[in-house]
Amino acid sequence: MTFLLRDATASDLPAITAIYRDSVLNGTASYELDPPDEAEMHARFEAILDKGYPYIAAIDRDGTLLGYAYASAFRTRPAYRWLVEDSIYLAPEARGRGIGKALLKELVARCTGAGFRQMVAVIGGASEASCALHAALGFRMVGTLTGTGFKHERWLDTVFMQRELGDGNATPPGAIRPGGG
Repeated sequence: MTFLLRDATASDLPAITAIYRDSVLNGTASYELDPPDEAEMHARFEAILDKGYPYIAAIDRDGTLLGYAYASAFRTRPAYRWLVEDSIYLAPEARGRGIGKALLKELVARCTGAGFRQMVAVIGGASEASCALHAALGFRMVGTLTGTGFKHERWLDTVFMQRELGDGNATPPGAIRPGGG
């Protein structure tokens, strides 16, 4: 499957909403139980872009959205400003084709270029595929919280994985928050 990565745009939101809806209803990557509508997804999209975080789309040669990834704040208190959390969602037909890996690799590069120092993956349901993807791109396991979510009639664990970006914590950060804030 041939695909292209580009910045996500507002015109992608119907497809982004549909992909996320499928993940909420059928997966464990998100602990939401009710899928948000397009208006809510638009508000979330704008909030991420307004704070200077990258939001990337993967499309096929016909322009069909296959998946998307973005970075956002892990926590909002100022001392966390050098740390980002990644999120990746794929259409069911796009899974297992290297698209998630390409999205994550691009997200890591963009966040590094923006001056962020650490990236964390919060993996709902302790997904083996997501853990393997992150490990392949240099993330290390840093912890598991057991029984943190109840979805699909079962208790789910949450895995935390982390990787350094740029100098990581080896040098002090710059004076300006990454992303321009």
